[in-house]
Amino acid sequence: MNSRRLLALCRKESYQIVRDPSSILIAFILPVALLFILGYAVNLDSAHIRLGLLNQDGGGAARRLAATLRATPALAVQPLSSRAELESKLSRGEIRGAVVVPNDFSRQWQRGQGVIQLLTDGAEPNTANFVAAYAQGAWLRWLQAEGDESARPMPLAIDIRQRFWFNPSAESPNFLVPGTIAIVMTIVGALLSSLVVAREWERGTMEALLATPVSRAELLLSKILPYYALGIAAMLLCLLVAVFVMGVPFRGPVWLLWLMSSLFLANALGMGLFLSTVMRTQFDAAQAALTAGYLPALMLSGFVFEISSMPEPLQWLTRILPARYFASTLQTLFQAGVVPGLLWFNAASLTLLGAFWLGQAVRKTRRTLD
Repeated sequence: MNSRRLLALCRKESYQIVRDPSSILIAFILPVALLFILGYAVNLDSAHIRLGLLNQDGGGAARRLAATLRATPALAVQPLSSRAELESKLSRGEIRGAVVVPNDFSRQWQRGQGVIQLLTDGAEPNTANFVAAYAQGAWLRWLQAEGDESARPMPLAIDIRQRFWFNPSAESPNFLVPGTIAIVMTIVGALLSSLVVAREWERGTMEALLATPVSRAELLLSKILPYYALGIAAMLLCLLVAVFVMGVPFRGPVWLLWLMSSLFLANALGMGLFLSTVMRTQFDAAQAALTAGYLPALMLSGFVFEISSMPEPLQWLTRILPARYFASTLQTLFQAGVVPGLLWFNAASLTLLGAFWLGQAVRKTRRTLD
């Protein structure tokens, strides 16, 4: 590899980006527009919400309350053994809320009193509201059943205490904006890079490039590095707009955001270059990038629709989508900070998928006209 040739090719590609108005539009104008549109206009819904149950009381009243919660169709109740397990699963997103039944609940209920604790994952406010509504509905049904079965007087005051974790203000943009950034990065990476090689073929400049001593590695790097820089610039712009304009808190370290963004860009750029090399026309490559990159990222990443509510085959399909891991990473860094177990898993998944897509781009790139 000749560094001088590589630098000249990168300079050529950078000039092409600057001279192409559509590249500037997609990289810097469209991201801001999507942040505002998706951050404020999207409504969320959810079903079969995962609810943890920490039952610290073995009395009859506590068991009947647990049975009422399990009988609620909208709730998928998971038993918990300790407070530490509750906090761990809530931090990793394995449950969306938890009901804590204290160890003296049955005894207090015999005196006409009863207090339980409801914890909700405020990182996704819409789902948190559903958790609260369904849990309160189950609680009221249980109260009615208990009142019908005994002459015990009903408690004068029912106290259900809620806490929103990670997003105390329960504002939807705090959840939606980080997911929108994942969609933006998909557009910048996959869509723009899907045009670069196809543009060379359409304009007849690829033959001139192949007539030079440029190697395959130099050709690929000259296409990747400028768009990597463009993607990081788009990420920085989205971060600044999200934090300082939209007021979304960012609780993670910036260096970790850069690292995870780099891993995701390896996937997006690799996919785009692979499609651009295979299609050889800008229209076909752009359509393929939208179909294979943008639409799955929007619909199947968990950013808009809860993955656990999808059919089982689609849930398995989401496991090979880089946007699923990147959206989860961004939502974690923005709202919860550093959750090592979740972030390391996402980083490993993005690394494996990135190696696959870059490998496919290398395999399809040849120094021939065939």
